[in-house]
Amino acid sequence: MTKKELAEFKELLIGKRNTLLKDLGQFKDREVASKLKDSSAENSAYSFHMADVGTDNQEREKAYFFATREGKYVSLIEEALQRVEKGTYGICMDCVEEKQDLCPTCPEIPRERLLAVPTATRCVPCKERAEKS
Repeated sequence: MTKKELAEFKELLIGKRNTLLKDLGQFKDREVASKLKDSSAENSAYSFHMADVGTDNQEREKAYFFATREGKYVSLIEEALQRVEKGTYGICMDCVEEKQDLCPTCPEIPRERLLAVPTATRCVPCKERAEKS
């Protein structure tokens, strides 16, 4: 991969990371505001009906799930950025040591795949093979 291509993918990854961090920051701000509301009894965001409390708890759990998932994706982006810096970004981790010739660009991950999944560490055939085992 050329330095220009690496720079393009670095910019793409940084953009995705910034968007996710902004979303996570908004989640944190909403949670702080929600907790402040909960702390005062008369202005509580929760009613005393059990069904409403259950629904609120379910929504909070769903929000935490999405925040956790986004946090994990930020970690994958950070790892991809490290690969960009090392110059190993876009190289299939299964094909690098022993060329597999499973795709036309072996051992490099095809550009189309990297555009679709910028954190990819394997070409499609190697990823499919890894998922089967």
